[in-house]
Amino acid sequence: MDPTPAAKQQVRVTIYNQTFTIVTSDDPAEVERLAGVVDDLMRSYAKSGNIDTTRAAVLACLHLADQLRTIEHDLADLKKRVESKSRQFSELLDQAID
Repeated sequence: MDPTPAAKQQVRVTIYNQTFTIVTSDDPAEVERLAGVVDDLMRSYAKSGNIDTTRAAVLACLHLADQLRTIEHDLADLKKRVESKSRQFSELLDQAID
């Protein structure tokens, strides 16, 4: 049987002086934390000059997309290393058994 899905709930967050209602089945505190990250990024870009909301949002998205891409590359490299080590351990175990 599948576990019962978490109930969805509404979380109100403020990003760059705008309030949003997010529907989530995740931990509301995590949604608030993520909204805080986006808000901080947008505000940091806005401090660098006369940047409107749209430009600050796009720059924040690009920053987060770059972080995601880097993490995805790191994860792919880690998976390759784990697979390689698993093969090596398997070969050593086969040798030890024989």
